[in-house]
Amino acid sequence: MADPEAQGSTISAIGYGDGRFFERHDLSVEDVSALKGTARTLWIDVAGLADISLMERLGALFGLHGLALEDVINVHQRPKLEEYGDQLFIVSRMAPETRGVDTRQIAMLLGAGFVLSFRDGRTDCLGLVRDRLRRENGKMRQYGADYLAYALIDAVIDGYFPAVEALGEDLERLEEEVTLRPQEGQIHEVYRIRRDLLDLRRAIWPHRDLVNALIRDDSPLIDGHTRVFLRDCYDHVAQLMDIVETEREIASNLVDVYHSCMNARLNDIMKMLTLIATIFMPLSFIASLYGMNFDRDVSPWNMPELGWRYGYPFALTLMAVCGIAMLVYFLRKHWIRTPRTRRPRSRNS
Repeated sequence: MADPEAQGSTISAIGYGDGRFFERHDLSVEDVSALKGTARTLWIDVAGLADISLMERLGALFGLHGLALEDVINVHQRPKLEEYGDQLFIVSRMAPETRGVDTRQIAMLLGAGFVLSFRDGRTDCLGLVRDRLRRENGKMRQYGADYLAYALIDAVIDGYFPAVEALGEDLERLEEEVTLRPQEGQIHEVYRIRRDLLDLRRAIWPHRDLVNALIRDDSPLIDGHTRVFLRDCYDHVAQLMDIVETEREIASNLVDVYHSCMNARLNDIMKMLTLIATIFMPLSFIASLYGMNFDRDVSPWNMPELGWRYGYPFALTLMAVCGIAMLVYFLRKHWIRTPRTRRPRSRNS
């Protein structure tokens, strides 16, 4: 059963080899049958997986195994390699087109002289492969279907670099904001990036086993020349994994930095409030002292300042002197520090 969100199926074909090249679009299964065998290497690309009948007929035309057809229709497969007789069935996942981790499946059937690909959606990351094939003097036309399969896998893997770099830029921006201006909403964005990195890791990791299996597989469909390029593709996967792991570690450390900055900020606030309360403690004592209601007519010792002409200015002056004296004391003890302006860190530093 097709995915309810699957798009309508369209078929395109590219054939090349022995000085010949052609490209066709909006083909039917009958058109593909007529093109079969007309070129040394034939690439049949199916975009959209809504038409199951079309995929079944196309699979029958190229000998696609029933289990492989099920994997094509079920677009939630993990990257893997399966061998069915004299054919190799490859499942990979394309990187998201925009920010996020919504990967899409692409399945490929590698046979003698052809590659049959099924991808979920109209857009893909394979434009560079098509451009290389369209070049009349391009080296890609000199190789067979195995090199084409490698080029498709390599394009899929390289498509993850922009997504990983975008998350790295978000982390770098958040790191500056957290260290300079920590706010409550930033921690949610850090957790979102950590979750996206984990999802990308789950999508990238199986590609290492996939490429490694292609390198070690002794299938006659893949020659030694292509295995050299597959090893380079394996290095790209390893590089991606290193970047993802590094960024995950940065995100985890950023959580600790955020909590440390928030605690430091809270401590500064509590320290300032404590200093203010401490300054006002003697002032409150003076005000409460002169607010006591003693009868001056009973004894001359009962609040004599209340009958003094300068009693009120004296009380205010005493409060001011106490407050200023405590403030100077705190400054000399470096308990109150003038905040320093920190410049944002340069990206090249």
